[in-house]
Amino acid sequence: MKENFDQCFELMIKHEGGYVNHPKDPGGRTNLGVTQRVWEAYTGKTASEADMRGLTKEKVKPLYRKNYWDKVRADDLPEGVDYAIFDYAVNSGPGRAAKALQRVLGVKEDGSIGVQTLAKVSDANPRELVQDVCEQRLKFLQSLATWNTFGRGWSRRVEEVEDAAFKMAT
Repeated sequence: MKENFDQCFELMIKHEGGYVNHPKDPGGRTNLGVTQRVWEAYTGKTASEADMRGLTKEKVKPLYRKNYWDKVRADDLPEGVDYAIFDYAVNSGPGRAAKALQRVLGVKEDGSIGVQTLAKVSDANPRELVQDVCEQRLKFLQSLATWNTFGRGWSRRVEEVEDAAFKMAT
C-alpha cells in the first residue's frame, strides 16, 4: 500500500482549525487540533498560551505522524481506509479508532492494529470499511455529553471524511 500521510494530513488539518480554548471542550487550549496536554507530552516541556498559539502545521505534522498515523498503522491500510482511521484517531484517540475498525471486521477489539486485523482488512472491500467505520464513529460521537455543543460540526466532519475516503478507496 502506498504512503498517503501527506495527503491525509492536509485533509485532516483543514478540520482542526486554529487556536481555541472553548469552555465546554475538555481538551482546553488547542491549536491545529493539538491540545496543550498532548503537545506537552510530545515535547516533554510545559507549554504556555503563547507556545500553543505559535504552533504551525510544520511543527505539529511530526506529532500527527507519530501519535496517530503510526499508532493505527495507516501505512499498512488501503487508501481511503487509512484516512478514515487516521482522522478518527485524531478526533477520538488511536485506540478507539482501531477498535471501530476491528468491530466492523469482526476481530478481537483490543485497540491495537496487528497481524489479525490487517489480514481481515486485506480481504475486505475498502469502500465498505470506510462507510462502516464512519458509521461507528458517528454513533460514538452522538453518545458524548458534548454532542449538543459540537455535534453539527462533528457530523459535517465525519461526512466530509467519509466522502474523501470513499473517493480514495480503490
